[in-house]
Amino acid sequence: MKINQLIKFEPILKDKIWGGEKLATLLNKHSKSKDIGESWEISDVEGDTSIVVNGALKGKNLKELILKYTSDLVGDKIYAHFGEKFPLLIKFIDAKEALSIQLHPNDQLAQERHNSFGKTEMWYVMQADKNANLIVGFQKEVSPKEYIKHLDNKSLLDILNVDEVQKGDVYFIPTGRVHAIGAGVLLAEIQQTSDITYRIYDWDRPNPDGTFRDLHTEEAIDAIDYSAKDSYKTVYSKNENASSEIVSCQYFTTNVLPIKGEVSINHQEKDSFVIYMCVEGNVTFQYENQTEKLKTGETILVPACIKNIKIIADEVSELLEVYIK
Repeated sequence: MKINQLIKFEPILKDKIWGGEKLATLLNKHSKSKDIGESWEISDVEGDTSIVVNGALKGKNLKELILKYTSDLVGDKIYAHFGEKFPLLIKFIDAKEALSIQLHPNDQLAQERHNSFGKTEMWYVMQADKNANLIVGFQKEVSPKEYIKHLDNKSLLDILNVDEVQKGDVYFIPTGRVHAIGAGVLLAEIQQTSDITYRIYDWDRPNPDGTFRDLHTEEAIDAIDYSAKDSYKTVYSKNENASSEIVSCQYFTTNVLPIKGEVSINHQEKDSFVIYMCVEGNVTFQYENQTEKLKTGETILVPACIKNIKIIADEVSELLEVYIK
């Protein structure tokens, strides 16, 4: 039996010490907490499996879908490689305060140490307060010895690259690259399915109970990429009613798709599910006799076996289109 619907999931909301109100006020994520840091839109992380909220599959979880529909859901090549594990974790993040300075191990280290995938990721800035910034990479190449010296002296910012950001900015974060989301930034994050983070500096910030979050100083030393780039920001172009590639790596490809009016999309050449994240406006998806609305801050999964859809936007809207090549 083929899977025959577009799929929306219940967001999994995460309270964070650095979280704020934007996920509620701007993206309409409902929670009793005032410190929602993350909305996990599609997740197969152990203990946090997404649950379907629409159509005939309502109430089923992502793991059950993969077990039942296998490559019809994810694609032949992806199912052959990942089996019953969904390979991507899709999030919206609101940083009211700065996140810790951190990095993620590569596949080999993550497998050896944590029996996990590594964590390559990317950010798409949806909104940024005045002077809000991101920390991404080093200003110049440093040695592990120099890094440790600055870490001990609490002067890491002297060697890290800090960029002021605005709506539409994109950053690709391969494993090993030191990074942090600054206060006042709301963004969409696409990443490998992994929750392994090496936290190297947390601003000496206590938890509400006075304790401090763990740092991973030793684990991080041989996981860090100490090289530097002239610029870390991704340059890309946008074309109305057309998908334009922003980031492509072995783990995911992300396109930006600005829509006005009606667009017919054919995914015939893809052997992959396709995820759409609405980062501006609102759209309606049509597939056969089904319609699904998607507002800013919502996400939908198109199974790999569904090749033709129509997207309609009454106002200028923008989607991120994510799949695996």
